[in-house]
Amino acid sequence: MIDLNADLGEGFGVWKLGDDAALLSVVTSANVACGFHAGDPVTIRATCVAAVARGVAIGAQVSYRDLAGFGRRDMDVPPDELRAEILYQVAAVDGIARAVGGRVSYVKPHGALYNRAVHDERQAEALLAAVAEYPAPAPLPVLTLPGSVILDIAPRYEVPTVTEFFADRTYTPSGTLTSRREPGSVLHDPAEVAARAVRMATDGTVVTVDGGELAMRARSICVHGDTPGAVALAQGVRSALTDAGIEIGPFA
Repeated sequence: MIDLNADLGEGFGVWKLGDDAALLSVVTSANVACGFHAGDPVTIRATCVAAVARGVAIGAQVSYRDLAGFGRRDMDVPPDELRAEILYQVAAVDGIARAVGGRVSYVKPHGALYNRAVHDERQAEALLAAVAEYPAPAPLPVLTLPGSVILDIAPRYEVPTVTEFFADRTYTPSGTLTSRREPGSVLHDPAEVAARAVRMATDGTVVTVDGGELAMRARSICVHGDTPGAVALAQGVRSALTDAGIEIGPFA
């Protein structure tokens, strides 16, 4: 079984981003922006209401405090501060989700925090400490890349982990995501994106930017909600996976 997730609730005030309603009819997990890189209380509540109505798992998409940069600018946040800010974000989304009949069932870092925590042990520790500290009914899983230092550190905090594959992003030979500053780092062709997802799910490999082949096993596949044509990409991925005999369902 493969989970299909997307970043949702990324509007802010009068600014809307992505087609959350359409994506919630395709994905099985919703990474809800917590208000630090995008999102606001009204948007968070609306997204949680829609996710609950469709039976979609709700995740807290935590990030650096960076509304202006959409959470994609690298920041050197002291570990204690980052831990508190992540705890704050999880609590905010979980509180709203519970008020409308749902709950946060996992945590996914966003943007620069996601990429930084893959290799920075201090930032990864702060993330895991916050998740471990949160009083959930069961430990909340954290989404991360295969090969991330989070996978090594998480057992010390008794935090479950779920490896993730990005269908609409390219990979370096080392298994990290290609920087968005590089041309072609984000993929837009639905057929290509779907084929990459099926290849990862069935063969456990992905073609990297240099044309090489990299081992890649993941339990969840992401399609970014802010990518142009995100709905068509997600629909194509889901259809291709189903056609390949792969069951789609949430990991949490």
